[in-house]
Amino acid sequence: MNRSAADRLLDVLGAFDQHHPALTLTEIAHRADLPLPTAHRLVGVLSRWGALERDDTGRYHVGLRLWELAALAPRGLGLRQAALPFLEDLYEATHENVHLAVRDGLEVVYIERLSGRSAVGVHSRVGARWPLHATGVGLVLLAHGGPELQERYHAGELAAFTPYTVTDPDRLRRVLADVRRGGVAVSDRQITEDALSVAAPVRGPRGDVVAAVSVVVPVTGPRTPALIPAVQVAGRGISRALGWHPAPPPASA
Repeated sequence: MNRSAADRLLDVLGAFDQHHPALTLTEIAHRADLPLPTAHRLVGVLSRWGALERDDTGRYHVGLRLWELAALAPRGLGLRQAALPFLEDLYEATHENVHLAVRDGLEVVYIERLSGRSAVGVHSRVGARWPLHATGVGLVLLAHGGPELQERYHAGELAAFTPYTVTDPDRLRRVLADVRRGGVAVSDRQITEDALSVAAPVRGPRGDVVAAVSVVVPVTGPRTPALIPAVQVAGRGISRALGWHPAPPPASA
């Protein structure tokens, strides 16, 4: 099938990801499945526009122009602006890694992160993607994503990152039910064996879950029950800033 010029440009941009943030021209051609002359021409087009930048070693990176454009995404900039005061409060309360994330397909995408020098090391960064089942924020977003999404996710392979990663679909279903019932997700050593995360939902004006907030701490750090209220307060605060109004409790008889 012949691919359009737009398709090939997107293939070039798609060659970059969190594991490949810098690529040579040859690597771009290989990862985009393009002939080297075609890749050279398209990289030139993207570089002149500012979507790609070339460093002193000859490797290409995503350019600032593309970052500026991506910042206009309504699920990015507006959500981050509304959330930042509450993320800062959560960071001041814990001095650990604080994350804000949204779902994109079957993955979680981090759109904000606050971290101190003494916080436990994590693999997340702004723009990073991880499978939904292996992170606290991902479990929240999957649990509230609806039955169709969950069945599609359970039908795929559940990648393991540590011996503690949930890879059994039936066990994952039970975990998701607990998340919905308890209003919080705990991901214990699922990405690295030295950290766990506690996450809570962020709701939009209609009450649907549009994002998740989390704190990541060392396994030997604060006890999970002590973190849950702080994370839930942050999630509710961001939700209210986005226009969510919780239903009043039923009147007593």
